[in-house]
Amino acid sequence: MRKSFLLAPSLLSADFSKLGSELIYIEENGGKLIHVDVMDGHFVPNLSFGAPVLKSLKGKTSLPFDVHFMVTNPSDFVKDFAEAGAEYFTFHIEAAVHAHRLIGLIREYGMKPGISLVPSTPVSVLQEVLPFADLVLVMSVNPGFGGQKMIPECIEKIRQLKKIREEKKLSYLISVDGGINSQTLPVAAEAGADIIVSGSSFFSGELRV
Repeated sequence: MRKSFLLAPSLLSADFSKLGSELIYIEENGGKLIHVDVMDGHFVPNLSFGAPVLKSLKGKTSLPFDVHFMVTNPSDFVKDFAEAGAEYFTFHIEAAVHAHRLIGLIREYGMKPGISLVPSTPVSVLQEVLPFADLVLVMSVNPGFGGQKMIPECIEKIRQLKKIREEKKLSYLISVDGGINSQTLPVAAEAGADIIVSGSSFFSGELRV
């Protein structure tokens, strides 16, 4: 298995009563980024973290915060999360009509722009914005809930994104999120994922790298 990927444990599966301790656990068990899922109850059914939570955690770890916005109006969150300490701001292409403008706004606030796809959205939708992205997040489950099984067909998107990156000499990182465990991680890594997001499998102790 290719070992050059970065592990990004998802706080959505952490114990919310002791998030500071969970950050230490992530650092001690191979995490290289902290994946934070922001959900607004509209784009996906659930609610999760807001900017004040991220701000309260900023001084508790040296790892970068990789924030994934499953929200209807991602531009509304840029300023607050930049001030809270987000390094990556990943929005869903399905929620952004003016994606170029949003990417520019994210950069203006000093963050790295990422773009995500739900399982039913093809990679071809990203054709015009890939040159401007620092990260592309492939959702391998339908977003909104932890603990789901990976949709295996989504792995092909990782291969497509890797091929496009090589052919066009682009530099975005490829991330994958959803159903990652000890069986599916090698598949995602071999396909070309640079960042592996894992929630329940990581915090249960089942997944180790």
